[in-house]
Amino acid sequence: MNPTGLLEVTAVRRPTPRTVRVTFTGAEGWEAWPDQQLKLLFPPPGRPVRLPAGDDDVMRWYQAFLAIPEDERPVMRSYTVRGRDRGTIDVDFVLHAGGTDGPATAWARTAAPGDVLGRYGPDAAYRRPVPKADAVLLAGDETALPAIATLLSEVDNAVVFVEVPDAAEEQPLPVHWLHRDGAAHGSRLLEAVRGASLGPGSAAWLAGEAGMVRALRRHLVAERGLDKGAIEFTGYWRRALTQDDAPTPEDLADAREKLGG
Repeated sequence: MNPTGLLEVTAVRRPTPRTVRVTFTGAEGWEAWPDQQLKLLFPPPGRPVRLPAGDDDVMRWYQAFLAIPEDERPVMRSYTVRGRDRGTIDVDFVLHAGGTDGPATAWARTAAPGDVLGRYGPDAAYRRPVPKADAVLLAGDETALPAIATLLSEVDNAVVFVEVPDAAEEQPLPVHWLHRDGAAHGSRLLEAVRGASLGPGSAAWLAGEAGMVRALRRHLVAERGLDKGAIEFTGYWRRALTQDDAPTPEDLADAREKLGG
């Protein structure tokens, strides 16, 4: 599969008030796996997508991406494939309440059939292992739902907690729903995980807001005795920061831990 290419919108719908589900064509021949991530490239307003030259080497591809003039260079964001069907994929965009829309959210609010985005991946080199243990905890906020939905097809002994803004954001999935209803982001989730029945030999998969994921991981390791190697974790987004902002010391510590340093 060419690592870079174009995706065209064929359908847009709202499974919940704050979720935009976009169906793209252009995924023919893709290998499928759970929690499959890819980079979406959003063009500057009023411009077509400009792609760097295709290259199987990710670093050469990224250097070619950076060489595109800044006023023509797409904005790159990571997303998870929510579903697939005969050469199409679904991607869910979460519309966060309040604040200023980033380029991906702004695009999703007005997405329509015929719109085109670029993509890099999915790349099997970034495939995350499916947790294996007697009990597996899957925990995240609304941004983790696409990945959790695909993991549920592979994990049959999962304890699943998902925190969403309110009852209207629930989707038809076999999970324990937690409603923030104005509470601090992640507080309901941490409370639920604290009360969950998990033995020291359990495994965990965590995703969502970075600070929330960090708090969950610390609890599981320091208070529940889970081995660090049994926890897969990813901070999808950072409160008050974007992917373009510099990493914080906490972000760098997380990256070192994921690399085993």
